Amino acid sequence: MLKLVRLALTAAILTAIAVRLRRRAGMPERRPVTPAPAPPARRTRMGLVWAAIAAIVAVTLTAALVPGSAGRATPAPTGPAKAMTQEEARLAALRAQEEARVAALRAQAAQQATSRPPSTPTPAPAEIPDPHCSPAPRPVTVRPVDPRVKRAVDRQWRRIERWLKANAPRTYRTLGAPGRARTIAIAEAQMGVDFPDDLRASLLRHNGSRGTDGFGFGAWFYGASNLSIRDIRDTWRHMCRLDPTDRGDDPWAEFWSGRLIPFLSFAGREDGSAQWAVVDSADGAVGWDDTIAGLAPRTPSYYALVRAVADALEKGTELDGWRPAVKRGVLRWENVEYGNP
Repeated sequence: MLKLVRLALTAAILTAIAVRLRRRAGMPERRPVTPAPAPPARRTRMGLVWAAIAAIVAVTLTAALVPGSAGRATPAPTGPAKAMTQEEARLAALRAQEEARVAALRAQAAQQATSRPPSTPTPAPAEIPDPHCSPAPRPVTVRPVDPRVKRAVDRQWRRIERWLKANAPRTYRTLGAPGRARTIAIAEAQMGVDFPDDLRASLLRHNGSRGTDGFGFGAWFYGASNLSIRDIRDTWRHMCRLDPTDRGDDPWAEFWSGRLIPFLSFAGREDGSAQWAVVDSADGAVGWDDTIAGLAPRTPSYYALVRAVADALEKGTELDGWRPAVKRGVLRWENVEYGNP
């Protein structure tokens, strides 16, 4: 407001000076005389000039003091309004800091993604061929059987032969003729494994069995047949073609391992379970699939299985949940829990 008052006074003074100069410029030059009183008309004109100057000053002051006028200065906000403005400023600053932090993180992530080498999918592990299914060539060597093992196996065979001849003559007639030691040696060379002595002693007495009702060291509804030497080799080859992959050191955890020697075929198994009883060439353990627990060792040796079968036939005891029975001269096995099939 003080500025407006000063401007009004300055304008009035300048206006008065301008009027005065204009009057002097229009008057002729004359000698100085004693000034005479001005005429009434002149005094009247000067009064009008000063009245106009006063009016300008008054209008200017009025415009400055009237509320809502264009020249009124807006008072600075005080109290709550000023506090709200500071809070908004603080929030705006926090938002700016957060946006800057997010932008920095995005830039860092983009830089890492650019510098990181492109990921490549991990290739599936290659299948490892079963080395036991691809044995190195070896010469045919006829190995002698331990005489004590041969006598023990023959003793159990005599018990079985007597029982079959007296109780299941049709099954007795399926027993094969004695096998040859050289035939066994050829199969061993072709398969790359050594047959345990108890298995070789059994094959030297009976080279498998003949026919669908052939005798076998296994219990099943429809019986089981001992394989001949050539059947053992051919079954081993078939299984190695079916599953030539090595899946670990435990042959019983695999579908098939080339170190296993199949020696018996279960008849009538159409449920997908393994149809063979096998002996492990590494430790001599014997196992088969019982359709419940899968392929697993059942007896510590081939000889232990032969003796268990002889005991079951002579004493009528059970073998792996089965008991011997005869139907029309043929050896069958009935399930101890469910009875005859």
